[in-house]
Amino acid sequence: MAYRKKQKYSLWVSLLILAAISAAMAFGSRGGTGMVAGSAPQSSSGAQLSGTEQDATSVYFLDVGQGDSELIRLKTGENILIDAGTPETAQELADYLADLGVSKIDCLVATHPHADHIGGMEQIVSRFEIGQIYMPRIPDSQIPTTAAYEKLLTAIDKKGLKITAPKAGTVIVHNGDEKLEILAPNSAKYDDLNSYSIVAMLTSGEKKFLFTGDAESDSEKEMVAKGYDLRCDVLKCGHHGSSTSTSAAFLKAANPKTAVISCGLNNDYGHPHKEVISRLQKAGVTIYRTDQQKTVLAQCDGKSIRFTTGLNSVGK
Repeated sequence: MAYRKKQKYSLWVSLLILAAISAAMAFGSRGGTGMVAGSAPQSSSGAQLSGTEQDATSVYFLDVGQGDSELIRLKTGENILIDAGTPETAQELADYLADLGVSKIDCLVATHPHADHIGGMEQIVSRFEIGQIYMPRIPDSQIPTTAAYEKLLTAIDKKGLKITAPKAGTVIVHNGDEKLEILAPNSAKYDDLNSYSIVAMLTSGEKKFLFTGDAESDSEKEMVAKGYDLRCDVLKCGHHGSSTSTSAAFLKAANPKTAVISCGLNNDYGHPHKEVISRLQKAGVTIYRTDQQKTVLAQCDGKSIRFTTGLNSVGK
């Protein structure tokens, strides 16, 4: 009888110890002092998640090498994909999104028809359910004849999807305190395809993210002249940090706290250019670069933004 009482007491002690250990591990996995760089929340299946759909707007600045691609995951669960990297990372990008649990792209934005921005988009259209598609209208004399562009149009036609031309001032997504609004292009014709780039502002509560594609200084000047509210917390720098974008006047109007530059390691273009880095540093802007810090994740609860660096690159 004494042995049975002692055995029962030991069992209760063991259970209490196990409960304490489990609680400590649970707290540690949530990260009491913030997410460790290079890590991300995990789903039960092991896929990286951007937090629960209810508590954060998540923006992945995907490392696609010398290209551009951003995935926005709204609190309500919708997915917005801005650009899709290069043809070389097309399959890998589609796999990456699938691993994140993406099955539908509710809004697909091709900022402009250069292969380093739309190279993987044919794969995206073919593989995922697609909602709205936004692409700038290009004059016939400037329409590219690249394989990437032709394949994208063919994939869109095969699915019977419709392309919508962007119009500055149009709100294309509005869910509660989350909104995506188009700010450019503002002209029907530009000398350079880059300047046709769709520029969009994402609002999440009190915070704003500005995505600029490859918009050049002429498009930036138009936005400033039209008096658009360009103030943002996070700026995705235009044209991979080229000196032809992120002009002094545009940077002053945007006044970001953080800038993200999407570019490839040791790329042939010398991106990002020293002038832009210097301009950002003098303005006191924190800089993230996909060539140095791989995929960058920004999670916004509407009042603050939390960054995680070192997430997996696409295709590497």
